[in-house]
Amino acid sequence: MEEIRHSFVDVRGLKIHVAEIGSGPAVIFIHGFPEIWYSWRHQMLAAAAAGFRAIAPDARGYGLSEKPPEPHKTSFKDLVDDLLVLMDELNLEKILLVGKDFGARVVYHFALHHQNRLAAVATIGSPFMLAGPAAFPKDSLPTGFYMLRWQEPLRAEKDFARFDIKTVIKNIYILFSGSELPVANSDQEIMDLVHPTTPLPQWLTPHDLDIYASLYEKSGFETPLQVPYRAWLEDYGVDEMKVKVPCLLIVGEKDYAMKFAGLEDYIRNGAVKQYVPDLEIEFLPHGTHFAQEQLPLQANKLLITFFSKHLPSV
Repeated sequence: MEEIRHSFVDVRGLKIHVAEIGSGPAVIFIHGFPEIWYSWRHQMLAAAAAGFRAIAPDARGYGLSEKPPEPHKTSFKDLVDDLLVLMDELNLEKILLVGKDFGARVVYHFALHHQNRLAAVATIGSPFMLAGPAAFPKDSLPTGFYMLRWQEPLRAEKDFARFDIKTVIKNIYILFSGSELPVANSDQEIMDLVHPTTPLPQWLTPHDLDIYASLYEKSGFETPLQVPYRAWLEDYGVDEMKVKVPCLLIVGEKDYAMKFAGLEDYIRNGAVKQYVPDLEIEFLPHGTHFAQEQLPLQANKLLITFFSKHLPSV
């Protein structure tokens, strides 16, 4: 990874860490949780080799990026506004934009407001979904579901505090690599769902875990628990729910998110296309929630083929 360059860009009063490699049409990769820029390492190298400028920032309060002064007020709109300013600071008029996990929501939020700055977008694991309190299916989710637990003030903080940060990250990677929704019983916390002897997924090395742990030791979990979990009920702030740029959705069929009520049907029967009409959908039969890390060759081929059809101007 030595060839990946690192810098800091002043964005709305914060120093945002940016990893970058390659030259050519720009692709910006937006990470999810418990990830940081490093989760896109395979895609960055492949994109650069294919003639693209691959850029992966750490979101505010994540990784090496500076924390906002009031992390508990961080919103998805903040991440969208940060991205717009970052593009301006890097002199990027139009880009390809890729998101994973909650990064997919940032991508679609950005597309609804700034479609003129996008050549195309791709998301991994997460389709476009409506946002706002009325759109969150709280009543259909088990009471011990991890998102509901982590939305509660201080509950995740107390749960995580029982372990060192490396163990917390390890446990989340193990949980999110499964094909079932992470749900705790009434006498459990989410961290209790992972037995201490459970190994890492085969595709995640101890070195990878060390990198994630070191960066979360720096950032902590204050901002990551705010966005996505405690800001989840925020809406998009637009009236027209239509993404008007070409889109690619890559779905791991073993992703636990496919167990959300109605989500698989929403994708497979094409209902998602009422909001994203120009959408290609690709399924990875063995893919989990971390498909881009688990199956990088397959994910890279799909992404680069898509990028090549929708080149922005350099």
